[in-house]
Amino acid sequence: MNLIRPRHLLPSLLIIAAACAVHAQEKPKPTQYVDVPMRDGTLLATDVYLPKGEGPWPVILLRSTYSRNVGNMNDFLREGYAAVVQDVRGMGMSPGEKHVFYADGWREGLMDGADTTAWMLEQPWCNGKIGTFGGSALGITQMLLAPVAKGVVAQYIDVAPANFYTEGIYIGGVLSKNLIEGWLTAIGQPHIIAVWKEHCYFDDYWKHFDVGAKVADIQAPALFVGGWYDIFQQGTINAFVAREQYGGDGARGKNMLIMKWSPHGPDVTEDLKLNENRFDLKVSEVRRAFFEARLRGNEDALKPYAKVHYYVMGADTEGAPGNEWRTADTWPPFPTVETPWYLHADGALSATAPDAAAASLGFTFDPKDPYPTHGGANLLLPSGPFDQRKHSATRTDLLKFATEPLTAPMEITGRVTVKLYISSDAPDTDFTAKLLDIYPAGDDREILMLDSIQRVKLRKSFERPEPLLTGPEEIVELTIDLWSISWIFNTGHRIGLHISSSNFPRFEVNPNTGHDNPEQAGDAMRPANNRVHMDAARSSALILPVRPATP
Repeated sequence: MNLIRPRHLLPSLLIIAAACAVHAQEKPKPTQYVDVPMRDGTLLATDVYLPKGEGPWPVILLRSTYSRNVGNMNDFLREGYAAVVQDVRGMGMSPGEKHVFYADGWREGLMDGADTTAWMLEQPWCNGKIGTFGGSALGITQMLLAPVAKGVVAQYIDVAPANFYTEGIYIGGVLSKNLIEGWLTAIGQPHIIAVWKEHCYFDDYWKHFDVGAKVADIQAPALFVGGWYDIFQQGTINAFVAREQYGGDGARGKNMLIMKWSPHGPDVTEDLKLNENRFDLKVSEVRRAFFEARLRGNEDALKPYAKVHYYVMGADTEGAPGNEWRTADTWPPFPTVETPWYLHADGALSATAPDAAAASLGFTFDPKDPYPTHGGANLLLPSGPFDQRKHSATRTDLLKFATEPLTAPMEITGRVTVKLYISSDAPDTDFTAKLLDIYPAGDDREILMLDSIQRVKLRKSFERPEPLLTGPEEIVELTIDLWSISWIFNTGHRIGLHISSSNFPRFEVNPNTGHDNPEQAGDAMRPANNRVHMDAARSSALILPVRPATP
């Protein structure tokens, strides 16, 4: 098992490099360079850009893991904002320990984001109102400073998690292997891989990255932007909902959310033709209006925009419903019916619960030959709505379920889960789930909508494991959180569900020994004979947030 797959990593890094080069060419020269002191004496490399005319001005802050040559300051300068771009600790020209994000939040003695905004408030060019900007890693640095930084009154947070552990690093208690190992290596911090693997449970280390737990301390409203195939998709939604409902007085009720169709990087799938109208909403214009309202007090700027914009996905055949932008006042945008679709031993997904006294299906999961990743929410692998037949037609280490062809369109919007009753002859293992839109006969595509994973020993808590399984006679319940989506299944399509125990290299494989990772298990790593139970007493089910039919 390779640490990184270079053929996938290289194109992603070239895209990042090309984007940075474009921004670097477009950027004006900084007005001044400053070594900004942190509370422990570390000096962070910082560029200041000032617009023409007399200040002071509201200021936009970018704190970057990718050097200060990211971001197009011309836009902000033309809009009448000053801008500050900073290399975070240990990156670019900033000295300090190379431990990405460690000093960006609220650890005692290390609050680089808060120290930076405090310094900005003392400068004669700052009028006391600070906005923050950026996506991905730059979105994470914004998240982490939000509960403790003074002067921040607006944030544009693009694709970033609110809880770093559950919404990015460990999904369902399983390491996001390709994302973490590839990204940390790419930014020159491969030594942190071992640190994050050591902290494989949600311990105190990760609680300093849980912004949701400190949401009541956040006074800045944010415009959150995410995508259905983004690596931090659910984190974006969770951050919006938490800040909108439970934020401090300055933030509560003043946030916005945009959920696009998109993955974290470019659209690369050839299996689903995406509608050109997905570009109709100009996110940059919403951002401009948001900052105008929050940093300048011009609330009229936001009148053309709803609080929530989301893209409803659907089939790519002519006349199919979906594939359009919609608006709402909240998330989720309307009440849904949590509808179970029960798994049956003949491979059916049905609204009728099974009535058999005993029924199950099984497969063998070999961690040395894991089920391959094919699309989904990736960073350094091809991502998006891929046709799963590439592997599902030949692999035997999965269970396949599908409904009958739908007699009318079905819309789902919101959180999707899978409840399974499982057993295994291994002391611990994983279970994966994929939600599919299966096209009618003659087309037969199995388009991936959502996929996720759950470690059995962490089925009740990510803070501490449950006792290991005692044998194949022990049956336990677990829930796989597939995150959220808005999608309309067309008439004649079938709802599909795939169950397996691996999705590699997106997720680390379970050694099936009770150890936390293959390195710990060593030569003891073994196959597992896994079963899903689906009888009257143990009704495994896919649970969908179905929009009720309206007259």
